[in-house]
Amino acid sequence: MAINFNQYAVEANSFVKEYAEQIDLTEEPEKAARILSAVLHGLREIISVEESLQLISQFPMFLKAVYVNGWTVNKTKTKVKRMSQFVDLVRSFDGAASNYDFVSDELAEHYINTTFFALRKYVSAGELQDIKDNLSKNLKNMI
Repeated sequence: MAINFNQYAVEANSFVKEYAEQIDLTEEPEKAARILSAVLHGLREIISVEESLQLISQFPMFLKAVYVNGWTVNKTKTKVKRMSQFVDLVRSFDGAASNYDFVSDELAEHYINTTFFALRKYVSAGELQDIKDNLSKNLKNMI
């Protein structure tokens, strides 16, 4: 089996372009990619390693790379019970750009919800339900 990195790049660019349109950032695909990365990194901090592995098994290669980039597997998960806490966690993964990328909590929530909607292209409804079942009741609406 040959690894076709050019094809991964084409798929990634296509997804980011579509995703940027969905979050109204058509002219800022780099910002959209940062937001996608921050949301995925926030998610991996609150779900189990086992659930993460089940999730990324359904991702195309480029999303797997985004998800695992910088990941240090931790047995202790971050306790997040409210959306405001998740927004703060996501912002922490965006670093200095978070003040520019997530200018309000409402916009951050929109980005988070849209991200999970966009992932439906690759992730089965059953897997999304498994993740949802393991979230606190105040976070279930994001999936």
